[in-house]
Amino acid sequence: MLSTKVTCNSHGQDSSYFLGWEAYEKNPFDEVKNPDGIIQMGLAENQLSFDLLESWLQKNPDASAFKKPNTNQSLFKDLALFQDYHGLPAFKNALVRFMSEIRGNTVTFDPNNLVLTAGATSANETLMFCLANPGDAFLIPTPYYPGFDRDLKWRTGAEIVPIQCTSLNGFRITKSALEEAYKQAEKQNLKVKGVLVTNPSNPLGTSLSSHELDLLVNFISAKNIHLVSDEIYSGTVFSSPSFISIMDVLKNRNLMNSEVRKRVHIVYSLSKDLGLPGFRIGAIYSNDERVVSAATKMSSFGLISSQTQYLLSEILSDKTFTKTYLSENRRRLKQRHEMLVKGLQKTGIRCLQSNAGLFCWVDMRHLLSSDTFEGELELWEKIVYEVGLNISPGSSCHCSEPGWFRVCFANMSEETLILAMQRVKSFVDSTVKKNNQSRHQHLLNRNSRRTKSLPKWVFSLSFDQHHREVAADER
Repeated sequence: MLSTKVTCNSHGQDSSYFLGWEAYEKNPFDEVKNPDGIIQMGLAENQLSFDLLESWLQKNPDASAFKKPNTNQSLFKDLALFQDYHGLPAFKNALVRFMSEIRGNTVTFDPNNLVLTAGATSANETLMFCLANPGDAFLIPTPYYPGFDRDLKWRTGAEIVPIQCTSLNGFRITKSALEEAYKQAEKQNLKVKGVLVTNPSNPLGTSLSSHELDLLVNFISAKNIHLVSDEIYSGTVFSSPSFISIMDVLKNRNLMNSEVRKRVHIVYSLSKDLGLPGFRIGAIYSNDERVVSAATKMSSFGLISSQTQYLLSEILSDKTFTKTYLSENRRRLKQRHEMLVKGLQKTGIRCLQSNAGLFCWVDMRHLLSSDTFEGELELWEKIVYEVGLNISPGSSCHCSEPGWFRVCFANMSEETLILAMQRVKSFVDSTVKKNNQSRHQHLLNRNSRRTKSLPKWVFSLSFDQHHREVAADER
């Protein structure tokens, strides 16, 4: 007999979010080999600043060769042999300094409170194991990253209860939505252990406001529960308002020495800010020594290689480079974001106003055949298989309103993005034309039915009036 995990569907792999990836993998776009293939716009990957990292590596060959700087002494053997799961001190020190730099050095982080994990996926799951028992629930604002259904629930047995946010206020978190989600959990006999937010938001591309962060702190204080702030996009904020970390809120509210501080935990990664998802660099930052201790022990099941830690410690320790990188990367993200927004605007499609991330939250409600999630999936299938763009439907992100889509812009060349916008325009123009023809035919049919029901003398008067107007125009 096999484990029930083998046949369990709670992994979420059958979600349209992942099905779009499968479609892309079967027919991937290539400007030379497969120009009619599917363009991948469902992958939140930052490929805009690789040249900056590659330039640093060229200037610092000793780092990637695992040699001590300015010597010919190899570090390969030292790095290849056993390392404990606490991580290399040099890397942890460099990482917390980088995290502070992203936040404008308004807050500092203690490397002793940092736990290294193999990416943010591992960090989030580890926190669930530490904070919740099977059957306990975390509240999460909608829309949220589709992978959370896998990361937080599949192996831990934890549950997710949505905090329903709507387009009426730009999908912002409200006190009433928090309280309603808590009540829904109670109705389901679920013990709420905490709230998890992504800040900046995936898929919205917006950073949480100080008002929302205050609401969250007040809420977890009143309910005596935890708050997990996933801040893996913190370095991608390219426009105002600026990024506010949950650590800034604790500091500004003089809560750094309070019990509330121990129930606040941060998840971070270099996958988005540095564009290094393949390096599997994640971290948990917790102010509770018990959580740090348990998470550190659990991290032994998913360690970051010593070679990776060493290389990244060298890069992040170069303060001149990190300052230049963060500034230039934000500039490039802003430019690419504007390209996508303006390109969509030309087709009559608008985006939620955003200031961060590698994607836009796109409003296509006017293109739906029906204001339903069935209509949304119908439109999504056309965009994937007919238009050739893999985007993520809002339903895969648990959005409460059909017709919203997440569209990524940082994982492709500028030329590919331009082509994607051309495809969208052709599709929208064709859709609008078909809709207009359908409405026109509907009006003709309706007028025809009305005409048949009118007396002949009324039609005769109308006909004579029409000819008199035409004659007058000709004069």
